[in-house]
Amino acid sequence: MKEQIFVVFQNLGTLVLLAIAFPFNCIVVLTSLLLNFLKQPFGKSIVVNPNSKNILIAGARMTKTLQLARSFHAAGHRVIIIDIEKFWPSGNKYSNSVAGFYTVPDPSKDLEGYVETLHAIAKKEKIDFFIPVAIFSVIHYDHGKPPLPDDVEFFHFDADLTKILDDKFAFAETARSFGLSVPKSFKITDPEQVINFDFSQEKRKYILKSIPYDQIRRLNLTKLPCDTQAETAAFVKSLPISEKNPWIMQEFIPGKEYCTHTTARDGESRMYCCCESSAFQVNYENVDQPEIMQWANHFTKELGKTGQLSFDFIQVEDGTVYAIECNPRTHSAITMFYNHPGVADAYLGKEPLAESLQPLADSKPTYWLYHEVWRLNEIRSFKQLQTWVRNILRGKEAIFEVSDPLPFLLVHHWQIPLLILDNLRRLKGWIRIDFNMGELIE
Repeated sequence: MKEQIFVVFQNLGTLVLLAIAFPFNCIVVLTSLLLNFLKQPFGKSIVVNPNSKNILIAGARMTKTLQLARSFHAAGHRVIIIDIEKFWPSGNKYSNSVAGFYTVPDPSKDLEGYVETLHAIAKKEKIDFFIPVAIFSVIHYDHGKPPLPDDVEFFHFDADLTKILDDKFAFAETARSFGLSVPKSFKITDPEQVINFDFSQEKRKYILKSIPYDQIRRLNLTKLPCDTQAETAAFVKSLPISEKNPWIMQEFIPGKEYCTHTTARDGESRMYCCCESSAFQVNYENVDQPEIMQWANHFTKELGKTGQLSFDFIQVEDGTVYAIECNPRTHSAITMFYNHPGVADAYLGKEPLAESLQPLADSKPTYWLYHEVWRLNEIRSFKQLQTWVRNILRGKEAIFEVSDPLPFLLVHHWQIPLLILDNLRRLKGWIRIDFNMGELIE
């Protein structure tokens, strides 16, 4: 009963807070729409691209999908976005960069229905190019075949390679085979493997991470061994480790964390960015770390394939770089390319580039305003407040664009509230709201 009461107050309380913010958001969006209307006679002419493509992007709820749509649209292409039925109220579908939106069956539950629906969409919209984002990029299609007709370019790794890259242990072994540095790692399928492990021979502590993506436990960085053997055993036995749900025991290397995005075509790194990282990543600022870029480019070249790579790195004091995992999909850090005119060509172009695209020198750090507002409750000093204000003033809101303001209103005050109402109906709580990913983390 107490849990149900908490869930009701959590959901209703959040809806009240969003309702308080609603009129302020409306003022900003309506002002932007008015300015756009007044500027129409003097605005830029519509880009006409004789080689225009029909682009399909999966993952409509996410900011990175919106950013890709804006980049392709700015280059004269036509963009269709899709998402699973749960996210039918996607606020990004109201972007003026989006020509159409469809819902599809969840491929993790109904792969056949998902593929069938994709084929129908591809035929109706005459799709030329398909980019799967997030969940859609880790679905392992039957027989390794792409889920679209042969005349649609599928910008993603094949099923077998996706499995390897998305498996933290298999990725580490692959990188090691390329002569690249990764932490010492062990695949764990039984808690007894950890309980009986001889930690006395190790120089560093270890951490356990689920190989299948785990939204909640991925933030648990308990270092092993614990103070006593009993504590170690109790911790490990509390985790859902099994043959079907393998984990990785990875050497914990102290250092600074970074994350990167690479857009690759036939082993060529065509688009790259690097940012300082954190457990809950909602701030991106491009940094120049040559050792990390060299590692990422080396891996991409050795792999020799077409797709997207998101790496997480640790860099120690002596400059050595260790890759701790790879996600074979689009990284939200691409929001830093909001003002770069070359993004579409980085994906669609076939001719080699002189060098990999990086965020422009005048690209501002990106953030999500509603996340930043929530962080105000964590401020405990005037200095922290000054830092918070400086981050807002020097950065760019990732969703908001004066020329395309509706997603900023509808993600926050349509998409998210409807998801919260659905949770309220089901008396289900959540850990946090991720405005970047456009979902509730449950």
